[in-house]
Amino acid sequence: MNLDAMVPERYGEQLEQKRHLLQQSFAEFSPPLLEVFPSQPQHYRMRAEFRVWHDGDDLYFCVYDQQAKQPVRCDQFLPASALINQMMLALVDELKPNSALRHRLFQVDFLSTLSGDILVSLLYHRQLDDVWQAEAAALKQRLSSRFKVDLIGRARKQKVLLDRDFVIETLPVNNEQFHYKQVENSFTQPNAGVACKMLEWAQDCTRNSRGDLLELYCGNGNFSIALAQNFGKVLATELAKPSVESAQYNIEANQIANLQIIRMSAEEFSAAMTRERQFRRLEGIDLNSYDCNTIFVDPPRAGLDQQTVDMVQGYDNILYISCNPETLKENLTQLCRTHRIARFALFDQFPYTEHVEAGVLLQRK
Repeated sequence: MNLDAMVPERYGEQLEQKRHLLQQSFAEFSPPLLEVFPSQPQHYRMRAEFRVWHDGDDLYFCVYDQQAKQPVRCDQFLPASALINQMMLALVDELKPNSALRHRLFQVDFLSTLSGDILVSLLYHRQLDDVWQAEAAALKQRLSSRFKVDLIGRARKQKVLLDRDFVIETLPVNNEQFHYKQVENSFTQPNAGVACKMLEWAQDCTRNSRGDLLELYCGNGNFSIALAQNFGKVLATELAKPSVESAQYNIEANQIANLQIIRMSAEEFSAAMTRERQFRRLEGIDLNSYDCNTIFVDPPRAGLDQQTVDMVQGYDNILYISCNPETLKENLTQLCRTHRIARFALFDQFPYTEHVEAGVLLQRK
């Protein structure tokens, strides 16, 4: 992380550079005009991790500065949400005089929300005992007078919960509110403001759709819950068990009646669709009852594997969100033989870095 690059007054210049590079990089596919969705220039990250530095009686947070190639003291952190910054100050004041809580503490992770919840994970190079738990409970009680906070203690092969290991986020999307359970150490979109714009864009791309939707890599149901209103039914897949459990919670919390989540990888589902393999997890699910002519994919950085690209190519409409434009380009080399890019978007989840999230809507030629 280059701390010197974090200048809110220059954010517009940096975003323009990203726009130019992305449009130029995808010119070979003749996409339409790039839609650009900016971030807030500060306090945009809902998650943050800090190393803890002990210096005699002093204790403070550090981040690693790639430019300086060393850890740098960080009392406040511009990218982190205002809630995280407030908690950083309050927590340091509590930890400094408390030997039971600060002893061999090496990292603190924060997970915050737009809706005011915050989860603090304290990571230790020692086992946590009853004294630690009593002090942590007292700390939570004191912090709870100012914050909607939960605390977790972690050590090697040990996880101590004082209450719960998740937060409930509420995202405003096109004049609606969607509620999401977000579990510690599970993937969630780090930039909640841009995440709302991504959901609104995906809703707009699929408005007036006919038939059903298939989604791969659905995570905690982030997109599928917001998109369900645009389709008759939604069938979604996800491999990570904690994400599937969160997705089921979120389906109930948002009262979504037409969404079915299956715990399988995209590769497994591709094999099931081509009848190469049979899976017990699909027992009771009639794949033939779904009339899916739209597929939504939000794969990891590696992009879609060849078998999944072949399967995806069979759908009339492909909505593809990518956290790695290079692997998106690789997949488009094949997909654009049968489809054209109807919408093209840049979502700036990570200001002041080279990373961009891209979105394309592909329609059969």
